[in-house]
Amino acid sequence: MKVLKKIVISLVMTLSMAAISTSAFAEPKGEAAVKEAIENTLSGIATAQAAVKGGDLSTASQDILKAAQASKEFRFEITERQRQKATDVLKAARKSVDTGDLAAAEAGLADALKSFTEMKAKYDLTH
Repeated sequence: MKVLKKIVISLVMTLSMAAISTSAFAEPKGEAAVKEAIENTLSGIATAQAAVKGGDLSTASQDILKAAQASKEFRFEITERQRQKATDVLKAARKSVDTGDLAAAEAGLADALKSFTEMKAKYDLTH
Protein backbone atom coordinates (compact mmCIF):
# COMPACT_ATOMS: atom_id res chain seq x y z
CA MET A 1 0.00 0.00 0.00
CA LYS A 2 2.88 2.35 0.80
CA VAL A 3 4.41 1.73 -2.60
CA LEU A 4 1.12 2.44 -4.35
CA LYS A 5 0.71 5.65 -2.37
CA LYS A 6 4.23 6.80 -3.34
CA ILE A 7 3.54 6.02 -7.00
CA VAL A 8 0.27 7.97 -6.98
CA ILE A 9 1.89 10.97 -5.26
CA SER A 10 4.79 10.91 -7.72
CA LEU A 11 2.39 10.73 -10.65
CA VAL A 12 0.31 13.64 -9.35
CA MET A 13 3.43 15.74 -8.77
CA THR A 14 4.73 14.98 -12.27
CA LEU A 15 1.44 15.86 -13.92
CA SER A 16 1.12 19.12 -11.99
CA MET A 17 4.66 20.14 -12.91
CA ALA A 18 3.97 19.37 -16.56
CA ALA A 19 0.79 21.45 -16.51
CA ILE A 20 2.55 24.41 -14.93
CA SER A 21 5.54 24.28 -17.25
CA THR A 22 3.46 24.23 -20.45
CA SER A 23 1.56 27.36 -19.46
CA ALA A 24 4.76 29.09 -18.42
CA PHE A 25 6.38 28.50 -21.79
CA ALA A 26 3.36 29.33 -23.90
CA GLU A 27 3.53 32.42 -26.12
CA PRO A 28 1.65 35.37 -24.61
CA LYS A 29 -1.71 35.95 -26.29
CA GLY A 30 -1.11 39.68 -26.63
CA GLU A 31 2.08 39.19 -28.62
CA ALA A 32 0.23 37.68 -31.57
CA ALA A 33 -2.24 40.58 -31.60
CA VAL A 34 0.58 43.12 -31.63
CA LYS A 35 2.34 41.36 -34.50
CA GLU A 36 -0.90 41.17 -36.45
CA ALA A 37 -1.57 44.87 -35.84
CA ILE A 38 1.79 46.02 -37.20
CA GLU A 39 1.47 43.71 -40.22
CA ASN A 40 -2.02 45.04 -40.94
CA THR A 41 -0.74 48.60 -40.63
CA LEU A 42 2.14 48.02 -43.03
CA SER A 43 -0.03 46.23 -45.58
CA GLY A 44 -2.67 48.97 -45.34
CA ILE A 45 -0.09 51.63 -46.05
CA ALA A 46 1.28 49.65 -48.99
CA THR A 47 -2.15 49.17 -50.54
CA ALA A 48 -2.93 52.86 -49.98
CA GLN A 49 0.27 53.81 -51.80
CA ALA A 50 -0.73 51.60 -54.72
CA ALA A 51 -4.21 53.13 -54.77
CA VAL A 52 -2.79 56.68 -54.77
CA LYS A 53 -0.46 55.83 -57.63
CA GLY A 54 -3.39 54.26 -59.48
CA GLY A 55 -5.54 57.32 -58.91
CA ASP A 56 -8.21 55.54 -56.85
CA LEU A 57 -8.59 58.14 -54.11
CA SER A 58 -11.64 56.71 -52.35
CA THR A 59 -9.94 53.33 -51.94
CA ALA A 60 -6.73 55.03 -50.81
CA SER A 61 -8.65 57.00 -48.19
CA GLN A 62 -10.28 53.84 -46.84
CA ASP A 63 -6.96 51.96 -46.81
CA ILE A 64 -5.29 54.77 -44.88
CA LEU A 65 -8.16 54.78 -42.39
CA LYS A 66 -7.85 51.01 -41.89
CA ALA A 67 -4.07 51.30 -41.45
CA ALA A 68 -4.50 54.06 -38.86
CA GLN A 69 -7.05 51.98 -36.98
CA ALA A 70 -4.79 48.93 -37.04
CA SER A 71 -1.90 51.03 -35.73
CA LYS A 72 -3.89 51.70 -32.56
CA GLU A 73 -3.56 48.02 -31.66
CA PHE A 74 0.23 48.14 -31.98
CA ARG A 75 1.09 48.79 -28.36
CA PHE A 76 4.79 48.64 -27.61
CA GLU A 77 6.05 50.97 -24.92
CA ILE A 78 9.41 51.71 -26.50
CA THR A 79 7.85 53.02 -29.72
CA GLU A 80 4.62 54.52 -28.37
CA ARG A 81 5.49 58.16 -29.10
CA GLN A 82 6.82 57.25 -32.55
CA ARG A 83 3.56 55.36 -33.22
CA GLN A 84 1.52 58.41 -32.28
CA LYS A 85 3.52 60.63 -34.61
CA ALA A 86 3.32 58.12 -37.47
CA THR A 87 -0.44 57.80 -36.99
CA ASP A 88 -0.70 61.59 -37.18
CA VAL A 89 1.24 61.45 -40.46
CA LEU A 90 -1.26 58.86 -41.73
CA LYS A 91 -4.16 61.12 -40.79
CA ALA A 92 -2.51 64.03 -42.61
CA ALA A 93 -1.98 61.81 -45.67
CA ARG A 94 -5.65 60.88 -45.62
CA LYS A 95 -6.61 64.55 -45.52
CA SER A 96 -4.31 65.14 -48.48
CA VAL A 97 -5.98 62.31 -50.38
CA ASP A 98 -9.41 63.72 -49.57
CA THR A 99 -8.40 67.16 -50.84
CA GLY A 100 -6.72 65.72 -53.94
CA ASP A 101 -3.12 66.63 -53.06
CA LEU A 102 -1.48 63.44 -54.29
CA ALA A 103 2.12 64.60 -53.86
CA ALA A 104 1.60 65.33 -50.16
CA ALA A 105 -0.29 62.06 -49.74
CA GLU A 106 2.50 60.03 -51.33
CA ALA A 107 5.13 61.76 -49.19
CA GLY A 108 3.09 61.20 -46.04
CA LEU A 109 2.52 57.54 -46.81
CA ALA A 110 6.22 57.03 -47.51
CA ASP A 111 7.13 58.67 -44.18
CA ALA A 112 4.56 56.60 -42.31
CA LEU A 113 5.74 53.38 -43.96
CA LYS A 114 9.33 54.14 -43.02
CA SER A 115 8.36 54.92 -39.44
CA PHE A 116 6.21 51.84 -38.96
CA THR A 117 8.90 49.66 -40.53
CA GLU A 118 11.40 51.01 -37.99
CA MET A 119 8.97 50.29 -35.16
CA LYS A 120 8.46 46.74 -36.40
CA ALA A 121 12.22 46.23 -36.48
CA LYS A 122 12.53 47.48 -32.89
CA TYR A 123 9.69 45.20 -31.82
CA ASP A 124 11.20 42.19 -33.60
CA LEU A 125 14.55 42.74 -31.88
CA THR A 126 13.00 42.47 -28.44
CA HIS A 127 10.54 39.65 -29.11
